[in-house]
Amino acid sequence: MQRLVLALIAILIYQYSSSQEKLGRPFFTGDINFTLGINENYQIGPDDDNGPLIVPSALFFRVGFGYEFKKRIAVAFNSGYDLHWNYDIKAFPTYGSLKYNITEQDDSTHFIEVRCGKMWTPSSNYPDGNYYGIGLGIQAGGEDRLNTTFRIDFHRKGIVGFKNNKLDSVSIGIGFSFF
Repeated sequence: MQRLVLALIAILIYQYSSSQEKLGRPFFTGDINFTLGINENYQIGPDDDNGPLIVPSALFFRVGFGYEFKKRIAVAFNSGYDLHWNYDIKAFPTYGSLKYNITEQDDSTHFIEVRCGKMWTPSSNYPDGNYYGIGLGIQAGGEDRLNTTFRIDFHRKGIVGFKNNKLDSVSIGIGFSFF
C-alpha cells in the first residue's frame, strides 16, 4: 500500500510539473568583440607609410551563464578577457548583466543589455578597477537551441592614468547563446 501511495504521489508531481507553464530557462553564452581606433601615427598627405586612419585597437572575449525569465528578461554572470594592444592592457572583467528583449519575432529578438562589475588586471602597471557596459543587439534564432547574436556595446573601464581615469570604447561583436 505504501508503494502504491508513493507511486501515485510521484505520478501526480510529475504531471503537475510538466503541465505548468515554465517561467524561464537557463542558458550559456559567449561572444567575441573588437574595437576600432584612430591610428595616432596617421598623417594626411601623399606619403601613406603610416597605415590607414582606422585600425583595430582591442579584442574582447566573453563567456557566461544565466537564466531567462519568460523570454523577456535575462540575468547572467559573465567573465572574459580584454586585450587593448595599443595601451598594453590585459584585463579580466567579471560582471553581472541584465538583458531585456525589446521586440520578439519568430525566434529572433532585439535586446538591450546593461553590465556592471569588476575588472582585474594582472599587471602592476594598472590597478584593478570597475567595469560598466551597455549594448544593443540582435539574437537570431537558429536550429535547436543555439542562437547567434550580433551586438554593439559601449564599455567603460576604470583605469587610473587615462583621461578621467576611465578607458571608454565602443565594440562590435558576434556571439552565441545556447538554451
